[in-house]
Amino acid sequence: MADLSPLPDPTSAAHSAPAPMVDPFGRTVSYLRVSVTDRCDFRCTYCMAEQMTFLPKPELLSLEELDRLVGAFITRGVRNVRLTGGEPLVRRNVMWLIESLGSRLGDGLDELTLTTNGSQLSRFAEDLYATGVRRVNVSLDTRDPDRFRKITRWGRLEQVLGGIEAAKAAGLSVKINTVALKGENEHELKDMLEWCAREGLELTFIETMPMGEIDGARSDQYLPLSEVRRRLSERYELIPSTHKTSGPARYFTVRETGQSLGFITPLTHNFCESCNRVRLTCTGRLFMCLGQDDDADLRAVLRANPHDDTPLFDAIDEAISRKPKGHDFHIGHNDKRGRGVSRRMSETGG
Repeated sequence: MADLSPLPDPTSAAHSAPAPMVDPFGRTVSYLRVSVTDRCDFRCTYCMAEQMTFLPKPELLSLEELDRLVGAFITRGVRNVRLTGGEPLVRRNVMWLIESLGSRLGDGLDELTLTTNGSQLSRFAEDLYATGVRRVNVSLDTRDPDRFRKITRWGRLEQVLGGIEAAKAAGLSVKINTVALKGENEHELKDMLEWCAREGLELTFIETMPMGEIDGARSDQYLPLSEVRRRLSERYELIPSTHKTSGPARYFTVRETGQSLGFITPLTHNFCESCNRVRLTCTGRLFMCLGQDDDADLRAVLRANPHDDTPLFDAIDEAISRKPKGHDFHIGHNDKRGRGVSRRMSETGG
């Protein structure tokens, strides 16, 4: 006799999409930043010491493991993924990972973006566009060649500017990220704004963050963006904007140029109240907050369960349940590191 029992209802709870990840403070986590490597071809003074010791390569997740992990987050409701480093484009075969993640666009993933120092963009810009990447953030703190070499130690300005041009030619939207550094580039910030306006580039200023040991004191570098905004307002009218991205920047429209100008202010005005982000390192550690040391070891779960993602989903949910309300960043007088975290930005992901 034929089985006349009803077929499973695809709209039932058993077949519905997983519930979104919501932290203890009611914030939906929909944005994942992934450090694909801690290595970099620059040695920026505010990011790392010149003589760096990077993680042993065996500790890094394989590209296939990173792909599986990010895929699990997309299944659990992440809509925006940003790849970072170190410098993500120095990792061997990284385009395989970017192409694989790009195939998920429109199928759970809304946007795949990249933060880069620009050194490799001339090589990869067209390939990035072909995978579905439409926006890149380029770190650029000065347009003075000598000062650029001083800040980055190993970088060449012309290589980065060429990468920016290649990205624009490939159809990528480019946003410049500029860290405001006291005594280094503070006199250039107006010029950077005007250059970005001429070149059709978005611009975001960022405060230096107390992460990791550097060669010097954090207080020697720290320039509050409240002061930067005050100085810019002497020349430009900055109109509060409703423009918003998945990141933490607060935006203004510059009336004289019409461009969008962002400020990321973890110290003078933290962005924690609306935080929708978590960070995954190249070793599989999940940090629920940039400015806290609490983390979850997803690598161990991933490798212990090669054919079953259920334990991985459970580990992700448990980690999200520990996401804190905010960070405790602070920079005081003559601080070597400031009150922050001991791990380096290149390890966590920019």
